[in-house]
Parts: sequence; structure tokens; C-alpha cells
Amino acid sequence: MATEAPATDANNSTASREDVARFTAMADAWWDAGGSFKPLHQINPVRVDYIRGQLCQLLSLDSTDDKPFKGLNIIDIGCGGGILSEPICRLGGDVTGIDAGEKNIEIAKLHAKGQDLDIDYRHVLPEQMDSLDKKFDVVLNMEVIEHVTDPALFMRAASDLLRPGGVMFIATLNRTLKSLALAKIGAEYILRWLPIGTHDWNKFVKPSELAHWLRPNGMEIQHITGMEYNFFQDEWRLSPDLQVNYLLCAQKAG
Repeated sequence: MATEAPATDANNSTASREDVARFTAMADAWWDAGGSFKPLHQINPVRVDYIRGQLCQLLSLDSTDDKPFKGLNIIDIGCGGGILSEPICRLGGDVTGIDAGEKNIEIAKLHAKGQDLDIDYRHVLPEQMDSLDKKFDVVLNMEVIEHVTDPALFMRAASDLLRPGGVMFIATLNRTLKSLALAKIGAEYILRWLPIGTHDWNKFVKPSELAHWLRPNGMEIQHITGMEYNFFQDEWRLSPDLQVNYLLCAQKAG
């Protein structure tokens, strides 16, 4: 039910111009925990814990270290205002954040500076990053793919950013009747968690479709889990139910 900004807006890009404009219009609200991005602020601790746990296992990192990501080059695609980039940086990662919206990047830079965090924010497409001849240990691809125009191309560009053995994290929404009821109708029209029009249910992604786009790029899914909202406790948590929100990690062949 939450959403990050899409990948970028440019000719021959995977970005949706409409979604870029929509998120740019909301850019000033990125760090308002009770505003338009409240769902993201709520799920962020769950996302960070999942990323930390899976990376420590897959890359044999020290889970007891305060900065287990030290030495890892990490790129956050669709970073928005930096809500995920900042805690990943605090865990020791050398973070690059890229986003479709120039205003989002400006806000992310300003907030990181105020927190004394060194994050390399760029207004650039993932498919443009390969010209820098840099590969990353980790790609964060969170709540982005359901906003792009060409998911197969987008996944190829994201996978190309990984070094052999690197890990990609993906969070998105499953295309099911339950997600239509909860993530689209419920979240936008009834609960008003998100502005109406934030999501297009037809662009939600089934796990089997993600696997289909990942495998040709040398990627294999290592773990997948659902994520659900507990109305009584007003919090998000991991769940075996994949029918609405889900998270997964995939590793590139070494």
C-alpha cells in the first residue's frame, strides 16, 4: 500500500511521466511522518530489518555490528526524499540514491545534509548509471516497479547495476483481488492513506512475473515474504501472506 517515486522521466525511459509529476507534486511531504507518505514511514523499520537480516545471511555479514553494511556500495532506485537511503547509510553503507524527480533529489540532499549523512543523490535513470562503469553490491528496488512503463527493461537496467554475487531487494504489490480491495480501493478511497490515483492496479506485479524478468539477467530469488498491516496495533509486520504487499531478495550469479 506504500509507494516510492518511479525511476525517472526521460525519452526512451522506463518512467511514467504521470507518476513522476504526481510524486514531484508531493515532494515537500517526504519527511512529514503524518502526511502523504505516512505508510512509507510506517513500513520503513520493517523494510530495514528485512534488508539487514537477509544481507547478513547472504553476504556473511556480522549481524551484531552497529554498521554491518560498512564497505558495501548500495544504490537506492526511486529513493524519493531519502526515507530508506538514510537508515541504510547509518548502517554503514556507501549509499547512492537516484530518483525520477529532480525536486525529490533536492529535498533528499537537504535532509541528508541536516543529518550529517554522506549520501550521493542523483537525478538520473537506472539505465543511465551503466555509463559510470560502477557496479554495486546491493540494489534497493523498493515500491518502484509498479510505477514504470516497461518492467522487463527496468529490471534489466537494475540488474545490470549489480556485481556478480550482489543482492537486489524488491518490494511491490501483488495483482490480486485482495490487493485491489485493500491496496487500491481501501488505501486510496476509503482510508485515504494515499492520494487517489497513486496506484494503477493493472500495473501491480505477481511474484511469478518478477521471477520471469529476473532470471534472464542472471538473478535468482533467494527469499520472499509478505508484509501486512495490523489495524489493532497500527503497525506493519512481515507475513506469509503474499496477496498484497510483498518483499523479496534476489542474488546475481557469481
